[in-house]
Amino acid sequence: MELLGLPIILAVFFSFVIGVIFGGMAAFLSRRVMVNRQMRIAEKKAARILASASAESKGVLREAKEEAEKAKLAAEAEHRERRAELQRQENRLSQKGESLERKLDSVEQRERNLANKEKEVESIRAHLGEIRNRQIKQLELISGMSSAEAKQSLLEAMEIELQEEASRHLRQWEAELKEEANKKAQEILSQAIQRCASEVVSETTVAIVPLPSDEMKGRLIGREGRNIRALEQATGVDLIIDDTPEAVTLSSFDPVRREVARLSLTKLILDGRIHPARIEEVVAKTKEEVEATIYSAGEQAAYEVGVHGLRPELIRLLGRLKFRTSYGQNVLAHSIEVAHLAGMIAADLEASVAIARKAGLLHDIGKAVDREVEGTHAAIGADLVKQWDKSPEVVQGVAEHHGETGTTSIWGFIVSAADTISSARPGARRESLESYLKRLKALEDIANNFKGVEKSFAIQAGREIRILVKPEEIDDLGAMRLARDIVKKIEEGLAYPGQIKVTVLRETRAVDYAK
Repeated sequence: MELLGLPIILAVFFSFVIGVIFGGMAAFLSRRVMVNRQMRIAEKKAARILASASAESKGVLREAKEEAEKAKLAAEAEHRERRAELQRQENRLSQKGESLERKLDSVEQRERNLANKEKEVESIRAHLGEIRNRQIKQLELISGMSSAEAKQSLLEAMEIELQEEASRHLRQWEAELKEEANKKAQEILSQAIQRCASEVVSETTVAIVPLPSDEMKGRLIGREGRNIRALEQATGVDLIIDDTPEAVTLSSFDPVRREVARLSLTKLILDGRIHPARIEEVVAKTKEEVEATIYSAGEQAAYEVGVHGLRPELIRLLGRLKFRTSYGQNVLAHSIEVAHLAGMIAADLEASVAIARKAGLLHDIGKAVDREVEGTHAAIGADLVKQWDKSPEVVQGVAEHHGETGTTSIWGFIVSAADTISSARPGARRESLESYLKRLKALEDIANNFKGVEKSFAIQAGREIRILVKPEEIDDLGAMRLARDIVKKIEEGLAYPGQIKVTVLRETRAVDYAK
C-alpha cells in the first residue's frame, strides 16, 4: 500500500511542478507580450513627440532667424543715423570754429583800434591838463588866491549855505511838529478841562472862631493869662484876641494844628468850663477826632477817584492834605482834580487810566511831610510812594511832575499837564503881589543878561516874555538860538506855575535922508 501510494504522490508532485512551470511560463509570456505592446506604444509616442519637437524647432529657428534679421536691419539703420548725426555735428563744429576765428580776428582788430584810441585819449587828456593848468594859473593871477585857498573859501561858503539850508529845514520841520503837537495837545487838554468841572476854594493861614459875647474873651484869657497860655501850649497855635467884636483869631502855619485848636476852642465855648486841665483834656480828644477825620478824608478821596488798594500809611498822608493849602488852593481837592484830569488825558492817549489816576492822586503827597523832611515835595512823595506802593509808573509820575529829574516819562507828562490845568484855573490859586513882582523882574533879568538883547517885557501876568534884539548883532538864525537858550535858562533858574512863552523879535530898519 505504501509502495503503491509513493508513485501516486510523485506523480502528483511532478504534475504540480509541471503545472507551476507552465503557469510561470504562461505568466512570463503574457508579461512579455504586454511589455512589448507598451514599448511599441511608447515608441509611437516618442516618434510623435520627436516629430512635433522637430517641427517646433524648425519654427523657432525660423523665428530666431527673422528676429536676427530685424535686429541686424535696426542696428544698420541706427548706425547710419549715428554716422549722419556725427557728420552734422562735425559740420556745426567746423562752422563754429570758423565763426570763432572770424570773431577773434574782429576782437583783435577792435583791440588794436582801442589801443589807438587810448593813445589819442591820453594825448587829449595831457593837452587838457596843460590847458587846465594854464587856466588855473591865470585864475590864481586874476583872483590873487592859490587853488588851495580858493578850495577852502569855496568849502566855507558851501558849509555856510548848507547850515542855513539845514536851519531853514529844521525850522520848518520844528514848526510843523509844534503845530501838530499843539493841536493834538490842545484837543486833549480842552476835552479834559470841559469834562472836569470843580469848585475853587481858597484858604488862608488863619481861622476865625465866633464867640457868643465879648465876655467870653476874658474867660479865654483866664487869670493872669493861664487859659490862653494853656491853649497855645496844647495846640501850638497863636490865639489872637483883639478888638474884633465877638470873635477870636487862630493863626498857625500848620493847618492840622489850626483845625485842632478851632474844634477845641469851639467845644470849650459850648461847654463853658474853661481851665487848663479841661483845655488839655479837650485838646487830646480833639486830636484823636482830627486823626480819624484825616483817615476818613483820605479814604473818601481814594474812593471818589476810583483808586483802590492803597496802604493805610498813604491814605493817612493823603488825608492830611485836606488841611494843607498851596497858594490858597486846598491840596487834597487839587489832588482829586488832578487824578480825574490825568485819567482823562491817559484815556485819550490810550495809556493806563488806573496808573494815571493813582499818580495824579498821590503827586503832591510829599506836601504832607515836607515840613518834616528835607527835599522837594516831588522827591519826598516819590520816596513815600516807592516805600508803600510797588508801581514804578506811579513813582515816575510823582517824581517827574515838576520836571526835576533828568528824564520825563509819559506818566510825568500826564501828571504835569493835569497839575498845570488844575492850578491854572481862574481863581484856583493866588499869589502875593511882592512875589509876583519878584518873579516878573527875575524873568526880565534872565533875558537881559544875554548878549544882543536890547529890551525885554514880561506880559500876560508872567506867562509870556517878549524880547527885542539888536538886528546888527543877531541874525534870524541867531534869534532862534537865543529863544532856545533863554528857555533853557528860565527852566533852570526860575520857579513858576504853568509854562512861559518866549518870543524873540528882530526888526531891521532902513533909514535915509532926502536933502
